[in-house]
Amino acid sequence: MAFNADILSAPNSSQEKAGETTASVQRPPTELRLNWVNVAFFGAVHLVALSAPWFFSWKAVGVMLVLHWLFGSVGICLGYHRLLSHRSLQVPRPVEYFLALIGALAAQGGPIFWVGGHRQHHGFTEHEDHDPYSSTRGFWWSHMGWILYSRPEHFDPQNYFRFAPDLARDPIYRFMDKWFLAFQIPLGLALYAFGGWPCVIWGGVMRAILLWHSTWLINSASHKWGYRNFQSTDNSRNLWWAALLTYGEGWHNNHHTYPNMAKAGLHWWEVDVTWWSIQALRKLGLVQKITLPKADWREQLVKN
Repeated sequence: MAFNADILSAPNSSQEKAGETTASVQRPPTELRLNWVNVAFFGAVHLVALSAPWFFSWKAVGVMLVLHWLFGSVGICLGYHRLLSHRSLQVPRPVEYFLALIGALAAQGGPIFWVGGHRQHHGFTEHEDHDPYSSTRGFWWSHMGWILYSRPEHFDPQNYFRFAPDLARDPIYRFMDKWFLAFQIPLGLALYAFGGWPCVIWGGVMRAILLWHSTWLINSASHKWGYRNFQSTDNSRNLWWAALLTYGEGWHNNHHTYPNMAKAGLHWWEVDVTWWSIQALRKLGLVQKITLPKADWREQLVKN
């Protein structure tokens, strides 16, 4: 089993080059218009969440917390982000599909959409038109405005497929990308069978909302507040409370400096729960290749 200790620090790494993340392939930006389908969908889910106090039970809250970790840390942070978007580790293909499926259950979009958008973010970080959730447009745009004003250059499959051609070629990923939202139906039925409507409301609706906003805080809060270990060319920050909510993703300045690194936390206090899951997979012999920090990363730290 080989472990790669090299870091590809530039955002235009091999998988992003394959995704054509250069300004020359971008189309002119379109006029901003509300996507009323998205407004209605996210508005309706948030309204349903208002009923949560009437369905409260500790069992349901426990289910919500477990699924928040499973879908958030294992599915989104490990599967969609570190594995598929940056290829910072390599696992057997069945394991990769399984991790992607867990990510799809988070209801944050299909794997090709998520990965394609994230590679655009790294390829054009802070660019008002080409970065889907550029923080230069303001906090609320980078948090969720980019979804409510969904621009076709970021949401049209013909566009975002170009930034994730490695996934777009795979029929399994195309299936997940098309039907990810339908996966909530068997999940909802399983939650109902396990604990009735309280588990549906808390484990389904509340979990989805909390996980949405946790993930979006990395786009918004972690580009506004926090400290910097490295003098990166963008507004990324390390934000401790965002890292706790997102299982390590809040060490965002570290990540933007070394985007292909499988470990987001570098100092001892930068707790990275998702890294614990990667280590667990590694001990089980399921990690075939991993990108680790260079031994001299401390020499690059910002001098205070």
